[in-house]
Amino acid sequence: MIKRILKSYDYPLILAVFMLCIFGLVMIYSSSMITAVVRFEAAPDHFYQKQKLALILGGIGFLFTMLFPYRAFLNDKLIKAIVLGSVALLVAVFFFGHVAGNAQSWIKIGGASIQPGEFVKLSVIVYLAAVYEKKQSYINELGKGILPPLIFTGFICALILMEPDLGTAMIIGSIALCMIVCSGIKIQNMIKLALLGFGGIAIFSAIFFDKIFTQTRVGRFTGFMDPFANQGQEGWQLINSFYAIGSGGLTGLGLGQSVQKYGYLPESHTDFIMAIISEELGIFGVLFVLSLLIFIILKGFSIARRCTDPFGSLLAVGVSSMIAIQAMINLGGVTGLIPITGVTLPFVSYGGSSMILLLVSVGILVNVSMFTKYREMNEQKEKKVKGQPVAGGRNFIFKN
Repeated sequence: MIKRILKSYDYPLILAVFMLCIFGLVMIYSSSMITAVVRFEAAPDHFYQKQKLALILGGIGFLFTMLFPYRAFLNDKLIKAIVLGSVALLVAVFFFGHVAGNAQSWIKIGGASIQPGEFVKLSVIVYLAAVYEKKQSYINELGKGILPPLIFTGFICALILMEPDLGTAMIIGSIALCMIVCSGIKIQNMIKLALLGFGGIAIFSAIFFDKIFTQTRVGRFTGFMDPFANQGQEGWQLINSFYAIGSGGLTGLGLGQSVQKYGYLPESHTDFIMAIISEELGIFGVLFVLSLLIFIILKGFSIARRCTDPFGSLLAVGVSSMIAIQAMINLGGVTGLIPITGVTLPFVSYGGSSMILLLVSVGILVNVSMFTKYREMNEQKEKKVKGQPVAGGRNFIFKN
């Protein structure tokens, strides 16, 4: 049994995640050394050392969730603790949080800072997966099956918007949307939900307009629309991102040889690390990161497709969509396709909370994959013994 379990783990997925993490660690050192010395008056490896610690802690969390049976998350007491803990963390931000990057999104504990919104992403994924599995028999009853979990998700997004952290709220809302689409509800109910969602967003935005649409956030939109018309202010970051990407060319300037990290490109080791990768390593460095990210995302959705129980399938959808959405928002901001939101690039950008959250989440994904493959192997073995034809069972998402 132990041999069969070990054979069931998705080692290519594990390898891809840790290759991306190690590559990100190298690029964090390269992109942050000047910022660490000049802006923070610290050692050149200041951010590298902090990210390395986060990677170690995240690796421990990854091992735990990789080995911990994902079905154990269905415990009612655990789900209630997750829900209450998420709300408590977000409320604590308003009382004990400190402001950074024009948002009160962090809580300082000693010399470390944690971003509760990052961990709430996984809480929402686990909560929605558990609730929608239990509601499968009446999933298409709007008032009873669909809306109650979404009201909670909307409340969580509202708390995050009040910080204000538009990027994290967008990611959580988009994750919830992906999980709803894959939960088994009918198209007409999706349309009704979309109309309710747009109405709710419009009302909330009108009530808290000044809190959400601050001068800085509106400036990001104007900078996105025409950065060269606002190159001294709102367009500065995006223009220097263009310079970094353009100067990298095919092979790049060489590892550690970036010019833009010398104070020209703000947040070069966090939100805009892909611009530095492009400048130093060229198109080959960019393709390396994109290939690994796409591989991880597609692997995740493939696991969701193969999984035969709703909870595991929705967990895989939630984790995969979180990585995909976060990557698209980050890359869209760096390349000027969408306004800058301050979202980090998964597994690559500097950010301890983000790294720990992502590794714990992928650990759950690997665990779902292992149990799915283990079941498939057992079913095939039983069919061979009985002399039945060997074929895969119907999965949850595409069962119809």
